[in-house]
Amino acid sequence: MRWAPTWREGWPQPGGGGGSDSPQPAPVSDLTGVPLVPPRGVSAGEGTHDRARVPSPVLCASGQAPLGVRAHLPRLGSLHPPFSSLLPSQADDTDDGPAPGTPGLPGSMGKSEDPEVPDREGLQRITGLSSGRSALIVAVLCYINLLNYMDRFTVAGVLPDIEQFFDIGDSSSGLIQTVFISSYMVLAPVFGYLGDRYNRKYLMCGGIAFWSLVTLGSSFIPRERFWLLLLTRGLVGVGEASYSTIAPTLIADLFVADQRSRMLSVFYFAIPVGSGLGYIAGSKVKDAAGDWHWALRVTPGLGVVAVVLLFLVVREPPRGAVERHSDSPPLNPTSWWADLRALARNPSFILSSLGFTAVAFVTGSLALWAPAFLLRSRVVLGETPPCLPGDSCSSSDSLIFGLITCLTGVLGVGLGVEISRRLRRSNPRADPLVCAAGLLGSSPFLFLSLACARGSIVATYIFIFIGETLLSMNWAIVADILLYVVIPTRRSTAEAFQIVLSHLLGDAGSPYLIGLISDRLRQGWPPSFLSEFRALQFSLMLCAFMGALGGAAFLGAAIFIEGDRRRAQLHVQGLLREAGPADDRIVVPQRGRSTRVPVSSVLI
Repeated sequence: MRWAPTWREGWPQPGGGGGSDSPQPAPVSDLTGVPLVPPRGVSAGEGTHDRARVPSPVLCASGQAPLGVRAHLPRLGSLHPPFSSLLPSQADDTDDGPAPGTPGLPGSMGKSEDPEVPDREGLQRITGLSSGRSALIVAVLCYINLLNYMDRFTVAGVLPDIEQFFDIGDSSSGLIQTVFISSYMVLAPVFGYLGDRYNRKYLMCGGIAFWSLVTLGSSFIPRERFWLLLLTRGLVGVGEASYSTIAPTLIADLFVADQRSRMLSVFYFAIPVGSGLGYIAGSKVKDAAGDWHWALRVTPGLGVVAVVLLFLVVREPPRGAVERHSDSPPLNPTSWWADLRALARNPSFILSSLGFTAVAFVTGSLALWAPAFLLRSRVVLGETPPCLPGDSCSSSDSLIFGLITCLTGVLGVGLGVEISRRLRRSNPRADPLVCAAGLLGSSPFLFLSLACARGSIVATYIFIFIGETLLSMNWAIVADILLYVVIPTRRSTAEAFQIVLSHLLGDAGSPYLIGLISDRLRQGWPPSFLSEFRALQFSLMLCAFMGALGGAAFLGAAIFIEGDRRRAQLHVQGLLREAGPADDRIVVPQRGRSTRVPVSSVLI
């Protein structure tokens, strides 16, 4: 794919002069003598404004101009230095970015004091929504996000009772989460495509209404129909896919820079808090009702409230408007395959998604198996009677683990965002570095929590607390990275791609894999409560190894983060764009008249 330069009124000419009020002749290439003209449909005087009286080239993704004009760039750079400063490089160099005050880079490197970042009144004028209404929309989205994760982990809170009711082993128990995540993963690209092109509010309303009905139906399945429970958990993924791929892009279209980071941190508080509430609600509702089925009937009623709030409160903001100048052309969606190709060439997005995959692997494993592991640890230590057929299993560990998950989520997300915000002032690579530190730091503590479970349950809880706090530092930062390295018209697709990747290699298979390893280990040991504990303990140690791999992926993302962010900003401002087939031509004199021909034919 080639890229075409756009020339505007007021450009300095090779021979001097320029900047007059009348259009100037097009510059001529030193190499070929071919006039360099605007793409078809764009005149030399179009788009002139106060900030446009400097060169505004459209560059290629590697930071180079097309072959036919490359020899002309040094002379233009010497005549007008800002031209060369607009060239982003693939491997980052902190000195090659645009000079301070370069047009078209709002909030460059996360500095919110940049005058190009819209203030509160500017945001209201652009989005058509007051600051209070925007904050209310985020609150509604946060409530629904909390509800999604609460439903997801209610099953984990009553997992021992489900195993006893359906008479299944660890591997079948792991399938409950795996089927749900697989469905969620497959449907995410569908809703990502729709979310970039259609009304996001109505997509979310329909998905959440469907999810609520299916969740309610799953609570009435008889014990001989375990396969039907798997089917309904798979259908729940429809609702979550319709929401998780779209909601962050709404927040991105309401806020910019530090405001966006703060709102995303509020939004992602709901993940650990909702997960913890799922454990708590599942265990407490089961105890109050005397039947675990009632634990699955709480979230559907709250889901109806969520649909009503979505319909009445949420309004659709214009995509990407808060990141464009008022005189920049609007961004138009490209084809789905073009979106995927662009995302595949974005190393920061790919590496941060791989790092997030490790987070999903660890959290998915712990979410399903930690309460069961803690229960088995207490049984081995003699603190709790074993869960026998016909008896109700102890729910104290689900309650304690749920409280730990809530608290560590609030601490971790807030700590990660605040550390990143402060470090970003001096280090533009702060976001992936903080994510790497969180993952690499959590791995040894998670390992210690498993190793100490046979000796002290208190030490196990302490190490889980520290490990989960460090692990939770990633949630909001990863979402922020995606939003500033991907242009607005591809964000829902990028969210969907990240969901597919993180769940395909992460928590779609990790619960089943942990359960499968546990069952295989138990086959070679004599049956006992100690063998059940040891098998699950050894299989969960895989999480510490995966956390280290995820930290390495975030360190790799730090290498490319600056260049990818600059390219996205230039694209949004209209200074960088992909040229279609019609733009891959230049005008040359031929038989006494001007003719458009491919650049490659001129070079030949």
